Amino acid sequence: MSRAETHRRGNRQSRAGIRDVAAAAGVSITTVSDALNGKGRLPDATRRHVREVADRLGYRPSAAARTLRTGKSGLIGLTVTTYGDEPFTFTEFAYFAEMARAATSAALARGYALVILPATSRRSPVDVWSNVALDGTVVVDPSDHDPVVSELVRQGLPVVSDGRPAGSLPVTAWVDNDHEAAVLEILEHLAAAGARRIGLLTGTTTDTYTHLSTTAYLRWCERVGQDPVYESYPAHDPCAGAVAADRLLARPDRPDAVYGLFDPNGTDLLAAARRYGLRVPDDLLLVCCSESTVYATTEPPITTLSLKPRRIGTAVVQLLIDAIEGLDAGRPIEQVIPTELIVRTSSERRPPRTTVSPPRSPGHG
Repeated sequence: MSRAETHRRGNRQSRAGIRDVAAAAGVSITTVSDALNGKGRLPDATRRHVREVADRLGYRPSAAARTLRTGKSGLIGLTVTTYGDEPFTFTEFAYFAEMARAATSAALARGYALVILPATSRRSPVDVWSNVALDGTVVVDPSDHDPVVSELVRQGLPVVSDGRPAGSLPVTAWVDNDHEAAVLEILEHLAAAGARRIGLLTGTTTDTYTHLSTTAYLRWCERVGQDPVYESYPAHDPCAGAVAADRLLARPDRPDAVYGLFDPNGTDLLAAARRYGLRVPDDLLLVCCSESTVYATTEPPITTLSLKPRRIGTAVVQLLIDAIEGLDAGRPIEQVIPTELIVRTSSERRPPRTTVSPPRSPGHG
């Protein structure tokens, strides 16, 4: 065992550096660098020997060294900026968790690491990221005039958006669903199930998911001649969602069906319906947008809209890495992922009610 390896065994907390590998292999630092990076004119035996020693010591090149050598760190970011400094832990929601999981797998498959980043800091939009050398960033549902996106683009970093950017937000590419078509499918489904006054739980933010979904609902109401019945709330606040669900069902023009745009809306509406003595689906039809499997086991099971976050997570990372590696030909790229309506008891068609006449009294014709 070499002196370098003995030192490493005695101090397991230290990380093997390139000097440790050179000492253990009995070669120069330059030879180690060339052997590990596939450069230089080295005998195959020397190259193999250096790599075996590096593996044995657990040597990994630092991100800083990789950045100096290639101009890239191998790190890409993922963040949700819409809610800014609000206390919103997006990974706790099923959509974001599944999307981030798929994005991580896609990044690793192409030799990159994914870093989950906070939306902003109290100082400036990107100060909190100053110690992370990013090659590019995925931003989920950026708001209109998003300052984080604008700053990242100003720095020359490619930005891919999960969600169609509002206005002229300068992203490199985006992936989204057809939210207008999804909302129309839900409204028609509820109308076909017997609903005559369909309500909406929506958000107060300016991201395109919220804006396009709400606009599609309002246009549908205008087309079919229904007065809109909706409540808005800040979607990052779960308590506000429960209050909004209660307000919606307490209205004098209470809806007989509701679509909730956000994950907790299904359970919020179900709880509010019970408080008001409404039976689901007999008195109230429910649909919410969620990837959570909990809705298959609620009483009754709730119909959900899936935005296919795994497909979106994979697509945004592929587009981002293509941009980083110059494979996008410099063109803005747009991808639309189909949604899926998973129909359960809460919105199923109600069977027609049969009225049974009482028996006639004797002597009446």
